[in-house]
Amino acid sequence: MPEAIRKVNVIGHLNPDTDSICAAISYAYLKNKIDSPIYEARRAGTLNRETAFVLKHFGFEEPQLITTVTPQIKDAEIQKQPKVDGDMSLFDAWNLMQDVKLDTLVVTDSTEHLEGLIAVKDIANANMGLMESKMLSETHTSYKNILSTLGGTMLVGDPNGFVSHGGIRVGTCSVSMTEIIEAGDIVVVAGNHENQLLAIKQGSSCLIVSCDGEVDDDVIEAAKQAGCVIITTPRDTFEVARLLTMAVPVKSKMLTSNILKFSVNTSIDDARKAMAKSRHRFFPVLNENGTYAGLISSPGLLKVRKKHVILVDHNERTQAVNGLEQAEIMEIVDHHRIGSVETTNPITFRNVPVGCTCTILFGLYHEYGVEIPKNIAGLMLSAILSDTLAFRSPTCTPTDVAAGKALAEICGEDIEKYSEQMFDAGADLTGRTAEEVFHGDYKIFSRGNAKFGVGQGSFMTENSRKAAEALVGPFLKTAAESEELPMVFYMFTDVKSQVTEMLYYGAGAQEVLERAFNVTPDNGIAVLPGIVSRKKQVVPSLMSALQFTDDED
Repeated sequence: MPEAIRKVNVIGHLNPDTDSICAAISYAYLKNKIDSPIYEARRAGTLNRETAFVLKHFGFEEPQLITTVTPQIKDAEIQKQPKVDGDMSLFDAWNLMQDVKLDTLVVTDSTEHLEGLIAVKDIANANMGLMESKMLSETHTSYKNILSTLGGTMLVGDPNGFVSHGGIRVGTCSVSMTEIIEAGDIVVVAGNHENQLLAIKQGSSCLIVSCDGEVDDDVIEAAKQAGCVIITTPRDTFEVARLLTMAVPVKSKMLTSNILKFSVNTSIDDARKAMAKSRHRFFPVLNENGTYAGLISSPGLLKVRKKHVILVDHNERTQAVNGLEQAEIMEIVDHHRIGSVETTNPITFRNVPVGCTCTILFGLYHEYGVEIPKNIAGLMLSAILSDTLAFRSPTCTPTDVAAGKALAEICGEDIEKYSEQMFDAGADLTGRTAEEVFHGDYKIFSRGNAKFGVGQGSFMTENSRKAAEALVGPFLKTAAESEELPMVFYMFTDVKSQVTEMLYYGAGAQEVLERAFNVTPDNGIAVLPGIVSRKKQVVPSLMSALQFTDDED
């Protein structure tokens, strides 16, 4: 397997049933035992109550939901560029941009959450604009920033302090200084002893001595007494006056609103569309918790890693998560008819005519010599009992029975007692909506021009079956219209009597049922004795009837 593969999603079909979920968990466990990438079970929809009961009974959390396998930002080249603090000077930000060869930096707070962006143009605009006298005090610039920007040395004062008030003045002669300096001002002077003392006397809060001018002890003592900061710098007076604009913190010039940003989970397609409407080159990427992850650019979307998936319990495109055509299918393990899924490369495709996917997995565990843990055995047993209706379905094979009994021995469950508990849990309608029950086990099938939906619920008592029929029956019309299906069928199967009552909706649905099963529905219900398997008995018969109808047309 290629080194680029770090994680493989093991996914069952949409509207997952017990086999779909249990197979994903069980196969992910096996693959992690025999292979190097990380294999993670995923669910492609909401769990039905039967499956929820099974997971709780054997101590499993429900797998993480996955709705699409289209490439996301996290599958692209995210540049792990440094984040900066909002108090950093424009000068230091500029130098960092040169070092990392970026024209944009991300500004974050102490918890690494996005605060803004600072771009080269923002710094250029600040540097080229007219110096505002009080810009350092208005932006609460730190003395650290001033020292860094000027390459200065602090002789008096606290480098951790901030400029709180006053404007910037350039002192040239004693006469002009007396007129222009106000209390709290930052004064730039050369090494003139008289001017230094005068600036302090006039109430300067900070004295910046250019050209590494000499500062005598009496000046230092006067500054200490007056609470005046003294900084010396090798830069000349002109450079100091020009560079002070670059000492202000980036937070004073950064972009804080209308920032185009992306989550690591944003799809590549959506990101491309958004970037095409923006004039910026780089865009911040945020982790799922909102913290900064890096930067992305349009060129970074050109090299995208496909998601790697293993499909279990299905191989039909209509039953798979969105974006499958953009993913790399590694394997398929299934027990249904060969459907419409296509792959770009040859893959391992295990398709065995048994009643349950987990029966196939039981054989794979033995093939690879991996011991089945007690809780995994419980999941696999549950899936087999669910799919075979506790060995009563015509889809059930001797292989399913043997696997089920062996798994029951491992997990210590009585098959009859446990299966009744499981089916009863699945039939419980307390607090459930018609939509929830309908989608508990529902699939869409297509063949040629034929496309229809078939759902199924399994019940241990007639009362629970009739209650479900009353709840779900009126919903069939809504389901058909929402999914734009011409026909929808729903099987209400009595496990013990092995009788299915079929409800249906759609133009021609009754005629198709009559042709498929040679029955006459009564009051919208077709009673089908001995019909319990959707896969083996219902779907093939419906497709044959639909095909016959097409041929007649």
